[in-house]
Amino acid sequence: MAGSSIGTIFKLTTFGESHGIAIGGIIDGVPSNFKLDMELIQNELDRRRPGQSVIVTQRKESDTVQILSGIFEGKTTGAPIGFIIQNDDQRSNDYSHIKDSFRPSHSDYTYEKKYGHRDYRGGGRSSARETACRVVAGAIAKQFLHSQNISIQAFVDQVGAIRLTPEEISTIKYNTIESNPVRCPISSKAEEMEKLIREVRKEGDTIGGCVRCEIRGVPIGLGEPVFDRLNADLGKAMLSINAAKGFEYGSGFQGVELRGSQHNDVFLEDGTTLTNHSGGIQGGISNGMPIYFRVAFKPVATIIQDQDSIDKDGNKVVVTGKGRHDSCVVPRAVPIVESMASIILLDFVLRNNARI
Repeated sequence: MAGSSIGTIFKLTTFGESHGIAIGGIIDGVPSNFKLDMELIQNELDRRRPGQSVIVTQRKESDTVQILSGIFEGKTTGAPIGFIIQNDDQRSNDYSHIKDSFRPSHSDYTYEKKYGHRDYRGGGRSSARETACRVVAGAIAKQFLHSQNISIQAFVDQVGAIRLTPEEISTIKYNTIESNPVRCPISSKAEEMEKLIREVRKEGDTIGGCVRCEIRGVPIGLGEPVFDRLNADLGKAMLSINAAKGFEYGSGFQGVELRGSQHNDVFLEDGTTLTNHSGGIQGGISNGMPIYFRVAFKPVATIIQDQDSIDKDGNKVVVTGKGRHDSCVVPRAVPIVESMASIILLDFVLRNNARI
């Protein structure tokens, strides 16, 4: 199965399935002699892990990472970093009812048709369980970026129709993001979002939302024309996350409502700009201004309700979701978005350094 790697110099390859023995990965291109904080890596995994609050899936996984190679005496050696994360709480029988049928809008159907054989337990390779591997690589990348004074922070800015206003976003404080299970920095909106998720969960249904990410301290010059634009690689990384349905950076889709005279970012004498509709990227290259983007996530396909579908033979069937699933993925998607952004940013930093 192709498509399990991302990155050019800083490169992550992941393996494993949702209900297999373990998941894991290999990280190539890690600079040597850098002291890593293993506790910070585990903290990032704890932010993503299931069972952390009543509004997410109740699968119980410790998500404890075991480093196999590439780190000695707390420092990177320059060799590939290999790691695994054990799967401790599989309930494969929860999925036996869909062995021969397909959940609507799920990858069950496309995997079966493409490969002729699929691991139906928890979605196998298509499960969001795989994203824990991305968080390990992202946590390592984030530490390198922090040493370069580059910070990456994401938060939930929308659940269903409940969305933060531009005025609210302008006043947020990053240290409030982890103060509630939704990971929304505006407490009043967080309470509304949590209430909605709880209501949807009781109905056996799901709801979508958006994650906003802000990257500060990015130097001018990251990104390559024409096909290796920084914004393009960020978009690919975000859209590779399970349930992601949309990506926009800078003014995004709302920018189409403006005229060029309104949308253009006027330069100041120091090279910064009066506005930042460009979202910190011009011509696919970072311009030194903060980078910001949003990722839209659909309602999870598995719902605890009867749905009409078909089986392998094309016969009409009724499927009902079972097992433990997120009613809304965005709270747990926050550290995943940060991790994917970190992987891409560090890869571009290393690629830019290689040009010198």
